[in-house]
This record gives sequence, structure tokens and C-alpha cells, in this order.
Amino acid sequence: MKIALLDDYLGSALSSADFTPLAGRAEISVIGRPLPQLEDAIATLAPFDILCTLRERTPFPRALIEALPNLRYLCVTGKRYDTVDLDACRDRGVIVSNTPVSGAGAGAVTELTWGIILSLARKISAEDRLMRTGGWQHFLGNTLRGKRLGIVGLGGLGTDVARIGQAFGMEVIAWSPHLTDERARAAGVTRVDKQALFSSADVVTLHLALAETTRGIVGAPEIGAMKRTAWLVNTARAGLLDEDALLHALQHGHIAGAGLDVYSVEPLPEFHALRQLSNVVLTPHLGYFTQEMLSAYYSYAVENMSSFLDGAPIRVVSGNG
Repeated sequence: MKIALLDDYLGSALSSADFTPLAGRAEISVIGRPLPQLEDAIATLAPFDILCTLRERTPFPRALIEALPNLRYLCVTGKRYDTVDLDACRDRGVIVSNTPVSGAGAGAVTELTWGIILSLARKISAEDRLMRTGGWQHFLGNTLRGKRLGIVGLGGLGTDVARIGQAFGMEVIAWSPHLTDERARAAGVTRVDKQALFSSADVVTLHLALAETTRGIVGAPEIGAMKRTAWLVNTARAGLLDEDALLHALQHGHIAGAGLDVYSVEPLPEFHALRQLSNVVLTPHLGYFTQEMLSAYYSYAVENMSSFLDGAPIRVVSGNG
């Protein structure tokens, strides 16, 4: 059996968990580069029986799945598997398993969200860059106390983000397509309609799951309703947001700035217009990317792959388990 661990950009996969349960049972290869082109992905992955993803970095559409003659098992790190065509896997007899989100890594996205918000408010990343070229105090920052935080999506992550906003002394409001007053009150926040959230919040942060009903849910009308002094933060999914509409608003000063961890194309192209803007904080999809979270993902992945090799796959989301 041949196993490939995909998208290990930092070469950290094998040191993040104990892979000895697979020793002598399978040959493990690490693929550290992105595979954005279908032809390259097919040529690179064709020899492998088992593939282990790192979250959604490499998508698995039908065209790729059907072109991998040896593929028998796909282990998806993380809970979600939106970028895998499960119907194609079933048609090909490929078993798909996922991994839980462990408590050991919980809080990673919430913490990054607040790191980005604080960087926007206090111009931390901009001042850091200028300090390194000899500069000293270029911007007047803003305090968060007394500001209004608008949360789009009040699930587990949104609720965690709300709790920290309250600790900073912010007024917290929330909206999502199915949010109720009861759920909002339980989180200590006020439910408002979509228009009110975007037009009144000083910080808007997105925490919805991506689905057909939420794709593009934040577009030009929502961004256009925001205050010129407001910031927009997306550490959720790029597909929630109209990236072109956001870029236009940032380029023309219609909003104060944005903080992004997710992009319509990843890795973000070298000369993308977002990289040229001074009013954005950009991070390279780091939300889940901590040592604790990777250790949990790969530990569960080793369990999954060992169980498949034993003929009794676990945590199966598609196939015979």
C-alpha cells in the first residue's frame, strides 16, 4: 500500500503525530507542494492507494477521483469534506473518512479572528512593517471598547467570538439566515436583521458554514451598506464573500479595511491585487493551522488509516464502513 500525505507546506505532518502504527504496513510519502492543476494532481497522485488531505487544500472533484486508478481510501483531516465529490467516491468504491475536531486544538480560529481584528484596530501589522524600515508612529489606532461587533453566523465559532467581544466591552449583534432570538439571547447578543448588522457594525466578522444557500451571502449590497470606518473580517470560507466587491470597496475607501484568512484561489497568487493594498491584514489560511490542531488531525488520521488497513474503516462518511 502507498500512502500520500498531501499539502504539507511546512513539512510538519510526520512530526505532528505518531505514525509508527503504519510502519511496515504502508509506504508513506509526503507531498509538500500545492496541486492546483488537474493534470499535475493526476500525475502526482496516481500511484497512491490512500490519500490523506490537509483540510480543503486539495479539492477532489469527480474528474480527479475517476483518474486515480489505485485510489481506495481518502482520509480527510477535519470535520468537513465539502471539497470532495462523495458521489464520485461512491461510484468508484472509494471509502472516505473524516477526523473529529479535538478539544486540544479548539479555539484556533477564534484566536486568529481576534488577532486580525486587533491588528486592524491598532494597525499592528502596518506599524510592524514600518518599524523595520526605520519608521515610528504612522497611524492613530482605535479602541474596541464601546464599538459594535456584528457576527454573521452564531454557531460555535461565532459564539466564541462574541464572548471575547463582550470581554472587550463591545456591543455584540448577530445575524444568520436561521438565527432565533432565543439562540441570540443564550449567547448574550442581540439578533438584528442583515441590513441593520452591515449598516451599523464597526466590525463585521463572518462565521457561517459554506453551502449553496450561503455562497455569496455577503456581496456588493452588504459591503456597500457598511460604514466607511468599518472593518470586514473573513476567517470562515472565501465563498461566503464576493471578493471582487470587497476589493472594489477597499480600493476606493468605501470601508476602512478588511482582514482575510481565506481566498477564492489558494495559495493567493503572487501578484493578486489584495497584496498591494495597505488597508488589509492578510494571513495564509492559518485559522486551523496550529501545532495542537495538526497533532489532533494527524493522530486521528493514523487511526483512520490503520483501521482501513485492518479492513474495518472508522469515521466513514462515504463508502462501506
